Amino acid sequence: MKNLFNYLLMFGVLLFAVACSNDDETPNGGNARVNFYLVDAPGDFDEVWVEVLSVRVKAEDDSMDDDGMDDDDDEFGWVEIPYDESSRYVNLMDLTGENSLFLGSEDFPEGEIDQLRLVLGDDNYVVKDGVRSDLKTPSAQQSGLKIKVEADIEGGMSYDLVIDFDVAKSIVVAGNSGNINLKPVLRAYVEEAASGVMGQVFPAEAQVVAVNAQKGDDVYNTFVDENGNFKILGMDDGVYTFTFTPNDDYQILVIDNVVVEEGKVKTIDPITLLPIEE
Repeated sequence: MKNLFNYLLMFGVLLFAVACSNDDETPNGGNARVNFYLVDAPGDFDEVWVEVLSVRVKAEDDSMDDDGMDDDDDEFGWVEIPYDESSRYVNLMDLTGENSLFLGSEDFPEGEIDQLRLVLGDDNYVVKDGVRSDLKTPSAQQSGLKIKVEADIEGGMSYDLVIDFDVAKSIVVAGNSGNINLKPVLRAYVEEAASGVMGQVFPAEAQVVAVNAQKGDDVYNTFVDENGNFKILGMDDGVYTFTFTPNDDYQILVIDNVVVEEGKVKTIDPITLLPIEE
């Protein structure tokens, strides 16, 4: 009898452990699990360090009545997800190509992720040609940098929501003062539903290769990774011109009429850059 009791006790502990493990991997109940990532559209710096404190999320629950009020600025209903790492300092230049940084995850009721706020600290700086320059930061960072999302989420599903930090547009040299200001330009998209373009660039000797996609005033940038791969997601649909800019030993290549369709990721043919003839 004692052995039977011990066996049942051990079996119960095992079931509890499995249940806890599953809770970490799947949404609870009818909720949706949302994972938050940070990526970078590159700029002309060696390093760009930002102090990431948290992500704040505002979600709308389908079960709640819609009173027709615009409460985007209402401080009620925000969920705080701290960036829980030993070091909160992130080099954005490490997040180009297909690299990303996991910021955290949370379960939300079925409905809509309405907007995000990326909360940064005050200790942000850039490094260029070995020289460090502190970034002057706006007071708005105290409550977080607002990003409109409006992404639908369904119960029982898991989503990856990506925050794209555009370094080239976010860092501004202020006139004659010499101050470098951080005025973050951010966008966000759900990766599973995002439109975009991906591909591969050869040869490796042409790196570093910058990739620019433009349609009118819509501009997207990235770098290829060490394997020559690149991916740009969260693009509006339409017809783009892609420009591939390698190092000084190789020729710039421009490809016109790249069509991006809503909700699809287009894979373009592999690209081979040509050396500059001496």
